[in-house]
Amino acid sequence: MGGRYALALFDLASDEKQVAAVEADLKSLKKALAESQDLRTLVSSPAFNAEDKGKALVAIAVKAKFSMTTIKFLGLLATNGRAGLLASIITSYEALSAKARGAVSAQVTTAIALSPAQSKGVAAALRQALGKDPEIETRVDPAILGGIKVQVGSRLFDASLKSKLDSLKFALKRA
Repeated sequence: MGGRYALALFDLASDEKQVAAVEADLKSLKKALAESQDLRTLVSSPAFNAEDKGKALVAIAVKAKFSMTTIKFLGLLATNGRAGLLASIITSYEALSAKARGAVSAQVTTAIALSPAQSKGVAAALRQALGKDPEIETRVDPAILGGIKVQVGSRLFDASLKSKLDSLKFALKRA
C-alpha cells in the first residue's frame, strides 16, 4: 500500500518539478521519525484520530518549511487514515527517486561509525559491484558486534560477526 502512495506522490512531484524538494522533505521526516518516539507513536497509534494526525503532521511540515506538495500530501495521508504507512512511503519514494536519477540506494550497517576513508572504500566497492553510483545510508547497530551488513534493494550481503557466530552456533548444534 505504501508503494502506491509513494508512486502517486512521485508522479505529482515530477509534474510539479519538485522531486528533489519532496525527497529532501521526506528525508528530514524520516530522520525525525527515527529520533522521536512521540512522532512514531503519533503516526502509528489508533489512539489519535485522522484529524489529529493530519493537524500534527501538517504543523510539523510547516514548521520545517517543507514544500507545499509535501504538506498537502501529509494532510491527505492522515485524512485517508494511512499515516501509519509513512515510513514505508518514504522508503518507496526514495527508491523511486534514486531509480529516476539512475542511482542505487544502499543501506550500510556497522557496529561502530565508519570513518570517512572507510565510507569512501565502501562506496567504491559498491560502485564497482553494481556498476552504478550508490547512495549510501549508514546505520550504527552495536548488536551486529562487528563487520558490515549491506542491503541493496532486496539483496543483503551480511559479513557481520553476529551472523558468523549464529552460523557457527547452528553448525555446532547439528554436529
